[in-house]
Order: sequence, then C-alpha cells, then structure tokens
Amino acid sequence: MMLSDEQLMTRFQAGERGALGELVKRHSRAVFHFAMRHVRSPQVAEDVAQDAFVRLVQSGHDFKPEARFLTWLFTIVRNLCIDHLRKAAHRRHPSLDQPRPGDDGDGPSLLERTADRRADVERGAVSSELSVRISAAVELLPDEQREVFLLREVGNVPFKDIAELTGVSENTVKSRMRYALERLQAALREYEEYAKTLK
Repeated sequence: MMLSDEQLMTRFQAGERGALGELVKRHSRAVFHFAMRHVRSPQVAEDVAQDAFVRLVQSGHDFKPEARFLTWLFTIVRNLCIDHLRKAAHRRHPSLDQPRPGDDGDGPSLLERTADRRADVERGAVSSELSVRISAAVELLPDEQREVFLLREVGNVPFKDIAELTGVSENTVKSRMRYALERLQAALREYEEYAKTLK
C-alpha cells in the first residue's frame, strides 16, 4: 500500500532517509513548475526547488503529523519565491510583448517571434503557439489570481489549504480561481474551435 505524504514525512522524522527521497520524487516536478511560474527563470526555479527541499530537511522536525504535507511544502516554496522576487525587484525581465533588445522598438516581440516559428505540421504549430499563449495568459493574471491558479492547478492544493496559506477566506480563494479561469478562457477563446476539430 502506498504511504501518504504525511506518513512518509513522519517516517523521515523518525530517521528513515528513503522517505525523503520518495517525497522529493513525488513533488519535485510540481514544486519546480510552481516556482517557474513565479520567478520565470528555469535556473532560479531550480534553485528555489532545491532550497525548498533543503528547508524541508532543516525544519522537518516542525512538521505536525495532523497537518497536510502539500500545504506545508508549498508554503515553503511560496515564501522562497516571494523572497527572490523582493531581492530582484530592481531588475525587470522582458515581457512577451516587449520588442527584442537592440531592435529599437521596431522588431517583433518575443511572443510574435515564438508564434512565427511554425512547424510544417499545422497541429504542431498551433500546439506550440497555444502553449506560448497559455503561458502569456497566466503571466497576465493579477498576482492574487495567478497564485491561486498555480497552487490549485500545479500544486493540486485544496481550496481550504490555499485559504490558510494565503490568509484569506475559502470563498475569496474560489472567487479568485473563478476570475482566473474566466480571464484565461477569454484569452484563449480563438483556440476553442480548433480544439473541437482535434476531438
């Protein structure tokens, strides 16, 4: 029988090192993707993910068996992302809509360049463009909506736990999620008909 995250964490607290390896294997991908959406740099996201599991080891004795492991883990990841963004606040990363550096404002944007690199096969081209558009649409969400969306969709964290993590009511969390989904749906409406042809 597969052990729960909480059971594995309890075993790790008792000195079973293999339990930590299983937790890392289960959640490292989701942690990386969550961090990536916040810090928008693969290298930094990788650093955040590693730091998160180091913090897990360092403060593992603080974990309470009755708590939900994923909420505890994503609280660590979220705080690390916030710390990084605060330190990097003076730096600005180019957005998808900004012209390429050195183009004097006349060149194509990153989004346009990415969308223009079409594969020979239509499905591959549209799929690639859609992936870019989804990423761009998620980035354009208001911070509070994006955070709820990522915790729910990437981290698979329950609404109740997201409310606890963010310090707002569960109804507020659900409203933010609904607004996020509405914004994403509106941003990707042009792909609805194409998606239907693929079914």
